[in-house]
Order: sequence, then C-alpha cells, then structure tokens
Amino acid sequence: MSLIDIPTLENSAADSRPLLEAVNRQLGSVPNLFRLIGVSPAALQAYSGFNAALSGTLDVKTRERIALAVAQVNRCDYCLSAHAYLGLNLAKLSQEEISRNRLGTSDDSKAAAAVSFAALVAGERGHVNPSHLEAVRAAGFSDAQIIEIVALVAENTFTNYLNEVARTDIDFPVVRAADVF
Repeated sequence: MSLIDIPTLENSAADSRPLLEAVNRQLGSVPNLFRLIGVSPAALQAYSGFNAALSGTLDVKTRERIALAVAQVNRCDYCLSAHAYLGLNLAKLSQEEISRNRLGTSDDSKAAAAVSFAALVAGERGHVNPSHLEAVRAAGFSDAQIIEIVALVAENTFTNYLNEVARTDIDFPVVRAADVF
C-alpha cells in the first residue's frame, strides 16, 4: 500500500483533473504515478510541462532506454515496471534490449552512448568527466541533445524518488531492480 494516499481520478484535486483526464484520453487509464503527482497540482503541471517539452529531438526509443537506465540506477521498481511496459508496447523495444538498457547499454552504438551517459549522470549525480561528454558527442549527439539527456535524467530521477518515497503501488507488470540478470 502506498504511503501517500493516491486519489481516484474523480477524487483528484480539481486543478489536477484536466491534466489527469488528458492522460486518461491518451493512455486509456491514469497510472498511479500521475494521480500521485496530481495530489499537488503545481507538481503535476510542472511534470507535465517538462515531460511534454522533452519529447523534442530524442526519439521515443531513446527516451525509454534512458528511463530504464535511470530507474535501474535509482532502484525504482515502479518506474522500471512502467518503462519496461512502455518500452515493449510503445517504443517496441525487445525484452533483450530492455535488459541491456537497464545495464546502461544497447546493441545500437548511438543508443548505447546515450544510455551509458544517462546512467553515468544519474549514478555520479552529474559529476562526469569531459571524456564522457566527448564520447556522447562522438556518437552523434548535439549539445542540445546532450542537455536533453541530462534533463531526462532529472525528470526520471524525480519520478523515481517520488515513487520510492511514496512506495507507490505498481500498476504495471512488475519488474524489480533487485532482479539482476
């Protein structure tokens, strides 16, 4: 049971309902994470804006790969479960690729550079060497895309931390960070 009460869509804060209803239209349901964030309309608005803005130049596969790597670094079972589901069903990643992404790599060399950099940024709290930055550039990422990778790390770290603080009930097929492969 979650440590912070997660309201139903109907019982959500009035200022959160329009955003939650948009999620419902898009996904066909409102995952616990969104209703949890919606307890604070300001946090939901900030998260939704950040999330929408980051659908920019990095494709959905790269974004999901980064989310998986960061969730594994932060040991967030809720986010691993959600992003494994989204990786399979939205980004069309294979189960093998999802496993590699959780380890901070990929079979695709360009994706591997982004995922390993994101995992490093998360694990080292941003304290990376200039050589790490150069490796991401050498893989073909622009400085704008590198900034977006860091922004995705921050966005995913927020949801990882919130879900761990709240011990959010997992409403996706369960994936555990401790299940090392």
